[in-house]
Amino acid sequence: MRVDQMVKEGLVDEVRQIFIPDADYTNGIRKSIGVPEMDIYLREKTNMDRDDESKQMILQASIPSMKRNTHKMNTFINNEEFKKKVIIIMGATGTGKSRLSVDLATHFRGEIINSDKMQVYKGLEIVTNKITHTEKQGVRHYLLGEIEPDSDFTAEDFCLQAIIYIEKILKTQRVPIIVGGSNSYIEKLVEDHVFMFKYKYDSCFIWIDVEQSVLNRRVDMRVDQMVKAGLVDEVRQIFIPDADYTKGIRRSIGVPEMDRYLREETNIDGDDESKKMILQASISSIKRNTRMLICNQLDKIQRLISEKMWSVHHIIATDVFKEDREEDLDEAWTNIVLQPCLDIVKRFLKNDHHNIIIEFT
Repeated sequence: MRVDQMVKEGLVDEVRQIFIPDADYTNGIRKSIGVPEMDIYLREKTNMDRDDESKQMILQASIPSMKRNTHKMNTFINNEEFKKKVIIIMGATGTGKSRLSVDLATHFRGEIINSDKMQVYKGLEIVTNKITHTEKQGVRHYLLGEIEPDSDFTAEDFCLQAIIYIEKILKTQRVPIIVGGSNSYIEKLVEDHVFMFKYKYDSCFIWIDVEQSVLNRRVDMRVDQMVKAGLVDEVRQIFIPDADYTKGIRRSIGVPEMDRYLREETNIDGDDESKKMILQASISSIKRNTRMLICNQLDKIQRLISEKMWSVHHIIATDVFKEDREEDLDEAWTNIVLQPCLDIVKRFLKNDHHNIIIEFT
């Protein structure tokens, strides 16, 4: 039924848009079920002038072929032994996703693919809170600061690049680790049949969760630290009056909110008190919008679990970030987050024929 529905929704026209006679169906997106099967129909369609019955017969022959290959793939999808393994770390802003990804990468010979939709862009290191060179601990990161700031980098673009990097990492017998707060990117990658992710890969989803009241306080402190680190000057460098805040890196929380302050600071000649008030209002707006982002991120993760039936390892890290914790931060992180995740990933990678597990102590 699914193939029939896809045909009704325009599968033929979609494939026609990328059709090239004698195309290579062993590389890229043309490997997708539905593309090679349409070759004869699209090749012959132009040769059968007005012979609608012949066209219909060839089309109907192509559809069973798609169904047959889909059935074979569905059989394959349930055989986890033959699928390549990918780790996906999810969570709201400020929960420690980047730290966990590096910890796991250093234990299991991993490399990291960033899935934060603002961190993919070059620039604004402070505003987008990119992981620093020191924090990377020598682990290779992909899609981190690679895209031109004014580019319109879509979820489809992310998926295409992510698949390329996953395969590149696997060829070096390392473990791909996808990490970031943009759950719409992850959903597109995993659920969109075009990318055949579920057919090719066995995923281990880890969700780092922190109680929202604790996370809100942590995020407020982080915004204050970002301001001290130079957020205002960083945004000033790309500030353009009447800029479009719906495209590229200017969508980042911290950029639109500074617009009024940067617009007014040159007009309020010597009035430091007025400047300070406008700046504080901008900072408060950054904190408020970050809290709203967190709510949206958590709602999305809950929906992926409840509606898409994703099997997710839920790690509650609230105690790590409580001010009254008895352990120091590193010790609490190891006991509450890292060690359970190491155990989860070790079990996930066990008996894997594609990734070689090398654990460092």
